[in-house]
Amino acid sequence: MKIKEIGFVAIPITDIPRARKFYEGVLGLQVSDEMMGGKWIEYTVGDNTLAIANVGEWKPSDQGTGAALEVENFDEAISQLKNQGVPFAAEPFETPCCHMAVVQDPDGNKLIIHKLKPEKEKGVCK
Repeated sequence: MKIKEIGFVAIPITDIPRARKFYEGVLGLQVSDEMMGGKWIEYTVGDNTLAIANVGEWKPSDQGTGAALEVENFDEAISQLKNQGVPFAAEPFETPCCHMAVVQDPDGNKLIIHKLKPEKEKGVCK
């Protein structure tokens, strides 16, 4: 088997309207597709798809898979999230390659707010 790309990242949620307020209102994502009677919502992010879903026995977890969302301005994004009272699982920190923080959606799912450093500013990343 050869994996050629990520098809999409999907995040389980329990309350569609509440989750949409977060993903659309707080994060500013725009719906690109809605399926399964509104139980599966997709957002186009760059060349990728982030989905939220309330289907079957798939339950949210604060220890589950987390999507990293690349932002244009890290400090501005962190300020906006803090101003809106979004809970942080990990406060902003810096690595040789990037700046990151981990926030939680209303179900406790973790999302990584990420800003890759310009090539000239990167340290040793490995």
